[in-house]
Amino acid sequence: MSLSDCKHGSNTQMDHTHNLHSLPLTKNYGKRPIRTLFGFRRLSLTNLRSISKVKVVSFLMGLTLMFLIMASHILPWDRKGLLLTPPPDQPVRPVVVPTSTAAAEVSSENILIYMKRLVKIISSKLEYTPRKVPDEKDVIGTNVHLFSVIPRHFLPGIKSPCWYEEFSDELSTDPYRRNHYALRTKRFKTVCDRLRTNFHQHLHHRGGKLFRLRCLPFFYIVGQPKCGTTDLFYRLLLHPEVKFNTIKEPHWWTRKRFGYIHFKDGFQETFPVEDYLDLFDLAAHNIQEGISGNSSGDHRALITGEASASTMWDNEAWSYLPRDGEETEPQFLAEDFIHTVQPGAKIIILLRDPVERLYSDYLYFKMANKSTEDFHQKVVESVQLFQSCLAERSLRSCAYNTSLSNAMPVRLNLGMYVVFLMDWLTVFHSKQILVFRLEDYAANFKVTIKKVFDFLGLSPLSEQVEAALYKQPKSNTRRMADRNLGHMLPATSDLLREFHQPFNHKLASVLDNKAFHWSNT
Repeated sequence: MSLSDCKHGSNTQMDHTHNLHSLPLTKNYGKRPIRTLFGFRRLSLTNLRSISKVKVVSFLMGLTLMFLIMASHILPWDRKGLLLTPPPDQPVRPVVVPTSTAAAEVSSENILIYMKRLVKIISSKLEYTPRKVPDEKDVIGTNVHLFSVIPRHFLPGIKSPCWYEEFSDELSTDPYRRNHYALRTKRFKTVCDRLRTNFHQHLHHRGGKLFRLRCLPFFYIVGQPKCGTTDLFYRLLLHPEVKFNTIKEPHWWTRKRFGYIHFKDGFQETFPVEDYLDLFDLAAHNIQEGISGNSSGDHRALITGEASASTMWDNEAWSYLPRDGEETEPQFLAEDFIHTVQPGAKIIILLRDPVERLYSDYLYFKMANKSTEDFHQKVVESVQLFQSCLAERSLRSCAYNTSLSNAMPVRLNLGMYVVFLMDWLTVFHSKQILVFRLEDYAANFKVTIKKVFDFLGLSPLSEQVEAALYKQPKSNTRRMADRNLGHMLPATSDLLREFHQPFNHKLASVLDNKAFHWSNT
């Protein structure tokens, strides 16, 4: 099935039972309520009869996986080997494994047997009923101020989504003095200092009033983390029509508009939409010069964008907000809001072999005692937690579950690409979404970047700019200390590849591209 076959606009209702039904991907993905806390019920012999066979199998698998985790749990380390916890029916006698690699492989075969059973459950649950897209009035009702600031229509004859906003006298002295990004980000503070010096020269006079040009991003690089979004963003900035960007990852749609910067730190302060729009004032000023005829180039063709790698998948903020009822899945997603304010937005998604993505993600975060064995243990624990959630909830609910995400020691759910992509396809037309692989971007950069330029409708580059684009050093590469750890253990790779197989298979079907199986990696 091709990506263009996935349409949006269906009002199909969701079946709320655990027996999830399959619908063709040509229908839209409908709405189901959100709840982010998941509970693991204690099952007794008396209530097992009332539970579906899938739950019983999942529960038994969970017990077995937990036992296997204990069997391979790493205890005191030394250069001679490591100790494993013995099974409960064996004498309490440490088993010494000669090498660290063997430690991770002690129970790998048994784990893979149970992984195959888990994969069957995942495959069946991937055929779920599409979400129902929330009504536009309900989306608007969640944040009336946002939709009062951004108009429903933008200026004609300008490529970027821009409009004129009446300039308030109370901001006349310093329009950026309250901007939370400027207060917290040194780089944007520097940009604000520059913008402030000639801000009033860019105001538009009409009917005795002053107006400022406001713009939204023309494109959004929405994901995924550790898939090359940083490198793509900074290479795009070398294009003369995209160069007026300030912050790569504002994380406004997913976090800061709700008052969260890092969820572990709790609520801090809400970043209003005006602060977000300020991020694109540099582009707006240059576009205004083109409108006023004060520049030599055609600045009406300028575009701006952002690259928050959380936008595709992160909807954790909703778990911290008041809601009605026992909701198990997000009622509103970030894409619902972006589409409501900007139906014509361009969406760019970079993906990567989810097995390698997870290892890169693990290495990226600074922590003590990183090792391939530690990564293996965290992967097994995360799979077990996901399986436990899946025994009680739908697959989509577990993919978005905040408590599960916080409990997993590695971000396993971020590699479930197809779950998030199908939700984006419920609101944006397939022609507005460009999906490509990091592997292709790295192996054939010239061809891939041209596809991006064509997708954004950018002009051809001069030879000089094109040469600079190709010579640009890679961004956000792996630290030397992390490189020294080498590859993940083969047992870890086998486990993860088995786990992600049904997600990749579905993704390849949706995109009608077998490369997204990552079978030759």
